[in-house]
Amino acid sequence: MLEARSVAVVGASARPGSFGQQLLSQLLGGGYRGVVHPVNPRYRELLGLPCHRSLADAPGPVDLAVLAVPNAALEAQLTAAAAAGVPAAVIFASCQDPVPPPDGEPPLAERLRRIALDAGMAVCGGNGMGFFNLEHSLRVCGYPEPAGLPCGPVAVVSHSGSVFSALLHNDRGLRFNLVVSAGMELVTTTAAYLDHALELPSTRVVALFLETVREPAAFRAALAKAAARDIPVVVLKVGRGKAAGQMVAAHSGALAGEDGAYQALFDAYGVARVRSLDELADTCELLAAGRRAFPGGLAAIHDSGGERAHLMDLAEDLEVPLANPSEATLAWLAATLEPGLPATNPLDAWGTGNDADEIFAGCIRALLDDPDTGALAIALDMTTEPTPETSWTGLAIQAAAATAKPVAVLGNLASAVDRADAAHLRAAGVPVLEGTATGLAALRHLLARRDFLAHPPAASRSAGQASTGAATAGMRARWRARLADPRPLGEVEALAMLADWGVPVVAAEEAASLDAAVAAAGRVGWPVALKTAAPGVRHKSEVGGVRLGLAGPEQLAAAYTDLVGRLGPRVVVARMAAGGVELALGVVRDPQFGPLVMVAAGGVRVEVLRDRRFALPPLDARTARSTLDRLAVRPLLDGAGAAAAADAVVALSALAVDLGDRLAAVDVNPLVAGPDGCVAVDALVVRAPT
Repeated sequence: MLEARSVAVVGASARPGSFGQQLLSQLLGGGYRGVVHPVNPRYRELLGLPCHRSLADAPGPVDLAVLAVPNAALEAQLTAAAAAGVPAAVIFASCQDPVPPPDGEPPLAERLRRIALDAGMAVCGGNGMGFFNLEHSLRVCGYPEPAGLPCGPVAVVSHSGSVFSALLHNDRGLRFNLVVSAGMELVTTTAAYLDHALELPSTRVVALFLETVREPAAFRAALAKAAARDIPVVVLKVGRGKAAGQMVAAHSGALAGEDGAYQALFDAYGVARVRSLDELADTCELLAAGRRAFPGGLAAIHDSGGERAHLMDLAEDLEVPLANPSEATLAWLAATLEPGLPATNPLDAWGTGNDADEIFAGCIRALLDDPDTGALAIALDMTTEPTPETSWTGLAIQAAAATAKPVAVLGNLASAVDRADAAHLRAAGVPVLEGTATGLAALRHLLARRDFLAHPPAASRSAGQASTGAATAGMRARWRARLADPRPLGEVEALAMLADWGVPVVAAEEAASLDAAVAAAGRVGWPVALKTAAPGVRHKSEVGGVRLGLAGPEQLAAAYTDLVGRLGPRVVVARMAAGGVELALGVVRDPQFGPLVMVAAGGVRVEVLRDRRFALPPLDARTARSTLDRLAVRPLLDGAGAAAAADAVVALSALAVDLGDRLAAVDVNPLVAGPDGCVAVDALVVRAPT
C-alpha cells in the first residue's frame, strides 16, 4: 500500500475541482515514479494516460486501488479489486449505507471489511484522507495539500483528517517521510502503520494522533519495537474524559477508565504524551534534532526578567526539572553580569545592552559547561524588529556547534517568531520552539526520554513473561486453580493471596459466632477490627459493616451483636494496624491492555480525591517509586513508609502478571504506610468471568 509500484485510480475524472480530478492531479504532480491507471468508463484518456473501463481492464499488476467513489459504489469496486488480485486499497468515503440494509444484514462498513479480509487486502480508511509517502513521492489524497513537500524525519499517523492536513500545511519547517490519515481503520490499523514507519531508515520520530487503539497487542508490540530502536513516539490521545466501556465491581476498576490504561501504556514504553497540537509540533521538532539530554536539568537564558519569571512559573507547573549550577558557575556568572542581575538559573543576562553579545555568549558557555545542565533553552521573543546590539541567531548557532548538549531557541510568543530567523536556525540544526508552555513541555519530554532510556521499566522488557516475585510455581498453580473455582474469595483468603506474593498483611481470621470471634482476637492480638463477612458484601464500610479499635471482649461482644443483627453471624477479626498514611493499591483488567496496577490515596479518599496512577505490570522498584511519587499524598509518607509501599506495589504487580488473566480486579484498601513499614488492612479479590 504505502510503497505501491502501480496505482489504479477508480473514479478518476477530468471535471475541474472534482475529487477524482484532484486525486489524479496530485498523484501525477507529486513526482510519483510508478505506473498510474485511471479507471472510469466515461473517459478513454485522462491527463495523457489511457483510461480503463474497469479495474479488470487495467494492464499489468496493480498494487494499490484508490477508490475515489461514493458509498453506493464502494462494495462493487472493492469486490472488483479483490477479484483482480489487488493487494491494497484506499477508501475515502464514509462507508455508511445510502439505504439501511435489511434486518440481519451487516452494515456496509462490515461488508467491506469482510471483502478485504477474505482477499488479504490492506485498506487505508475509510472516512480518511489517504496518505503521503514522501520518500516515494506517492501522494494519495483528493484534497488540496501543499506542493513540493520535501522529505523529512517525522512519520505521522492520524485518526483526524484535519490534523493530517494541518501538519502538512505547517510553516515551521516540520518535515515528514510518511503521513497517514488512518480514518476508521476498516482493516489496517495504527499499529501496522507505526510498525512500518519504524522500518524506514529516515524515521527519527513518530507522531500519533489517536482516538483509540483497535489492535492492542500489535500496538504494544510496535511501541516495544520503537523503544528497542530508540525512536521516540509522540502521542496526542484525545477523548481522555470517556469512561471505559467495561467496568468491574472493585473501586480500582471503576476508577481506571480508558485514559488510565493509555497513560500506563505510554509510561511503560517511554511515549511522550502531549496535550495539544502545538506541543506535538514542538516536541517532534526537538526530538527529531537527534540530541539526547545530558545528566541534569534545564538551563535557560533570557533577555527579560519578567519572561524569566514566567518561565519559572510554567516550569513548576509542568514539572520541568531545572539545572542547579555549581558554585563555581554561579561565581563566574556573577562576575560577568552587569550590576543588579542575579546569577541564577534561569538567567536574565540583559542589563543596559552594552557588550550584550559578549556577555550572552559567555553566560551561554558557562551554563552549557556546567555539569548539571542537561539541555539549554535560549528564551527570547524572536520579533521581527532587529536589535542592533545582539545577534541571537548567531549566538544560538555558535552555542549549538560548540556542544553535544541539546540547545534550542524558545520563542515566548509563537505569533511573534520571525520566520526568516527561525528558518536560519533550523537550517543550522537548532530547533525553534514556538511558545513558552509548549516549548517547556517539549524540553520536559526530552529530559524524560533520557531517563526512560537509562532505566526502561520492567513492563517494556518482560511482556508475556512469568513474574520473579515471591510466589513459587506451586503457589501460582494453587491460586490459579482456586480462581478457576466459582466460589467467591473472602477477605481472609484474599489477604492470604497477597501474602503469598510478598505484600505485608494484617493477621486476620474468620469467625461465625461470638465465642469464635473472641478466640480469634486472642490469637491475632488485641486491639482488633471486626468486619462483616456476609456473602455479597464487597465494600463493608458502605453498609456499616466495620468496627475499629476494639480493645477487649466486652467491646467486641457489643460490636458483634450489632453486626450479627444486621448483616449475619459471619465476621472477620483482624489485628488493628498501627497509624500511618492510607493508600489504596489495586489490580484491574483493562479490556484492551490487560492487567493494570493502581496506586492511589486510600481509605474513603480513594474516590473523593481521585488521586491515583496506573502502571503496566510488572513494575520494578524504580517504576514503583516514581508511580508513588506522582501522587498528591506522597509528601505525607516518610522514607520508610514510602519504601515499604513501593515494595508492596512491586509485589502486587508480580501477582498481576501471574494471575492477571484469572482476575477481574483486586482492591487493597487501605494499605497503611508508616515509620515501621506498611500493611494491607483490607482486601477484595474479584474473579474474572469464566
